[in-house]
Amino acid sequence: MIHQTALIDPSAKLGNNVQVGAYTVIGADVEIGDNTKIESHVVIKGPTRIGKENHFYQFCSIGEDCQDIKYAGEPTRLQIGDGNTFRECVTVHRGTVQDNSLTQIGHNNLLMAYVHLAHDCMVGSHNIFANNASVAGHVHVGDWVILGGMSGVHQFCHVGSHSFCAAGTILLRDLPPYVMVGGKGASPHGINAEGLRRRGYSKESILQIRRGYKVLYRSGKTTEEALQELREMTKQTPELELLVEFLTHSSRGIVR
Repeated sequence: MIHQTALIDPSAKLGNNVQVGAYTVIGADVEIGDNTKIESHVVIKGPTRIGKENHFYQFCSIGEDCQDIKYAGEPTRLQIGDGNTFRECVTVHRGTVQDNSLTQIGHNNLLMAYVHLAHDCMVGSHNIFANNASVAGHVHVGDWVILGGMSGVHQFCHVGSHSFCAAGTILLRDLPPYVMVGGKGASPHGINAEGLRRRGYSKESILQIRRGYKVLYRSGKTTEEALQELREMTKQTPELELLVEFLTHSSRGIVR
């Protein structure tokens, strides 16, 4: 299960049935859960905690020091959940003391080749980051988000659940839940209706979410005015509570 050329620090803790490929390096203070598969030439540094049934393809760099020039070697962490897939050359960095000293990834995410996830990011579950998507520091990503290939997310942005960024999108502000965006200065293009259908949302729910989108983007109202109307709509459409909660706590302003 562990190739003879792999280098594993004596303090690292590996669960049951963990596979480690040739020339992989696993450093000190790393814990890896059961049934995780690590291909050849992967580097994992600690402090890092990895759940079960993850798959790391060749040349991934996981738990490395961040690229923030303020970082001075302080002890920071990376936490990864279960069932994630990290394709070739993915890079994920630990946190910084300027935030919570933690980078965190949930469950069942797919990070395709050359994805970069920077320090202090908080990523939910069931997300897909396509090839070469880059996420800057301190970004929060919800659940069921898709970032298209070559897309980029500015630091401190929040990306709402069920949203969709087209290939090549540059996201400079917060992206509300359910919304699709595209372009170098990301602009909204409706809701992610197809994604919602695939996740079992009813036609009526999707219709009500589309109406909420029109209040926010097509009514001519300010964000605060739209938020007040959306709060009223949640009494009949609980799916919009996710949108209201997001708008209430947005600090960078939303994509308009």
